[in-house]
Amino acid sequence: MASQIDLAEYLFRRIRQLGVKAVYGVPGDFNLTALDYIEPAGLDWVGNANELNAGYAADGYARIRGISALVTTGGVGELSAINAIAGAYAEMAPVIHIAGTPATHIQESALSMHHTLGDGNFRLFPEMQAKVTVAQANLTDPNTAPAHIDRCLRACVLESRPVYIELPTNMTKARVSAAGLNQPLDLSIATDEGFEDTEVDLILGKIYASKQPFIVVDGFTSRYGISEEADELVRETGFPTSTTPFGKGIVNESYSNFYGMYAGIAGPQVYMPWARGCDLVLRLGPLNSDVNTFGFSTIPDPKIAITFERDSVEICGTKYHNLHVKQLLRRVLSKLDKDRLPRYQPTMDLGDPRQQLKELPPTMESEIIEQDTYWQRMSNFFRPGDIILTETGTPSVGGRDFVLPPHTTLINSSIWLSIGYMLGACAGAAQAQREMVAEGLREQGRTILFEGDGSFQMTAQVMSDIIRNRLDVTIFLINNDGYTIERWIHGMKAGYNDCQPWRYLESPSFFGAPKDDPAYPVLTRRAETWGEMNRILAEPQVQEGKGLTMIEVIMAREDAPDVLKKLVQNVSRRSSGEFDRPKAEVLSPDEKAMKVAG
Repeated sequence: MASQIDLAEYLFRRIRQLGVKAVYGVPGDFNLTALDYIEPAGLDWVGNANELNAGYAADGYARIRGISALVTTGGVGELSAINAIAGAYAEMAPVIHIAGTPATHIQESALSMHHTLGDGNFRLFPEMQAKVTVAQANLTDPNTAPAHIDRCLRACVLESRPVYIELPTNMTKARVSAAGLNQPLDLSIATDEGFEDTEVDLILGKIYASKQPFIVVDGFTSRYGISEEADELVRETGFPTSTTPFGKGIVNESYSNFYGMYAGIAGPQVYMPWARGCDLVLRLGPLNSDVNTFGFSTIPDPKIAITFERDSVEICGTKYHNLHVKQLLRRVLSKLDKDRLPRYQPTMDLGDPRQQLKELPPTMESEIIEQDTYWQRMSNFFRPGDIILTETGTPSVGGRDFVLPPHTTLINSSIWLSIGYMLGACAGAAQAQREMVAEGLREQGRTILFEGDGSFQMTAQVMSDIIRNRLDVTIFLINNDGYTIERWIHGMKAGYNDCQPWRYLESPSFFGAPKDDPAYPVLTRRAETWGEMNRILAEPQVQEGKGLTMIEVIMAREDAPDVLKKLVQNVSRRSSGEFDRPKAEVLSPDEKAMKVAG
């Protein structure tokens, strides 16, 4: 290897070393020269219709592949993508965002340049990006640029969040040392092994002493790289287990001790009292957002919980730092004595999702498709290896009822909730799936998206990206005539919750889908009854998932999953201030005395 190479070559070759194979983005005059280095580095330029969709796709790719890269032009381009970057930050998707910026001498002269606010302040945009990324670098010095690149990429991987790298146009060809490329990026983590041994003993002691244990697997489990450990913990202990919405799909749902989703106030009436009666709750990778915890109703008392974060563990109210959760869990599992585990089986019926699916009555030919059973019934369509995405709104809420086969991946949003995200993420996930299947890193499966009509209108140009890159995608578009989830929150009949009716099934044609191409088949269908839906699902192309399949599913505009209705009722009560103050009968003695005293 040459002792010195161009800076852009170092950047993209380093990114390729991390396993990235595709780069998302939009060309712009401040990044054009840098784009010439992408393919020589062994990367594919995906290309997108706009930067927001590129950011969403990079996020989806990162959730499957483990890391992704996005290139935009500075100013207008990067700000178009910043919503997606913020979502990746909130939900821990590791995206490398590279922004091409004006030459260093232009920035130093504070010239009034296009794509900027015209005030000569070129640090404004990096200041914005710093709020939604965990590391930043401005590559202005050839002597330090490789180290800054490595620092940012390391932070992206280890913290599983976006990073931001500025590449000025005149630095693209700057000569830098290539020495760093001779060895893999250092991704090691320093921990105090003796300290972890103490925590392992404390954790095992709590587990052995428990009488009614409960495991809750949340979405950051996958971000911390502990999905296998979580699954093993569930399997080896046999403890009753649930997931949150964000954590669905991480644990094998075929285990006999899996009881579906813990939905708190929005779930079965028996479940929350039972959960609150547990004397030990093991929480893995929690996200304590209102949506993910059903109005904060599933967060346990810290005094009876062991909460596993990326670099800390809280054991019954005491937090321990300076550790790595994967190593900690591996030690817990290696020292676990199954003979000392409590033998606990719930005496009440917490609900068996698999049995509930089997007990659903057969559908009738003319039966309209309704939310109360649609999501459960669609579980029969899934198979191992599938990637399933559910858009914010009724698909995300309804998708919590899916009964997933082993080795499936579910992607949803549980805090950022930017509608339209899933269509872009679907394109990224499909790209990553295709790559990983070809490399033998993932079993063959389909990419299946459940999208709302209002959300589709936000990012419809993604259809162009899907077709351009000939991605294998199956889309179930729920047409319920507008923003149904918003109707349930407020304004059931209000015009602002309407959206313009589109001829959705014409979108593949409009965006240039090929006609009668056996190598990339395109299929569009419409279903309003279960008879129509069942015939569509039985079609060979739909079963195979090759090419582009788009199925428009017609539902009533006010129909919604029961869980959504319950959750909205609770949110409305909180918004009205009903929960702002405890009732008089639960005031503490001191509060009562103060109230009597006036």
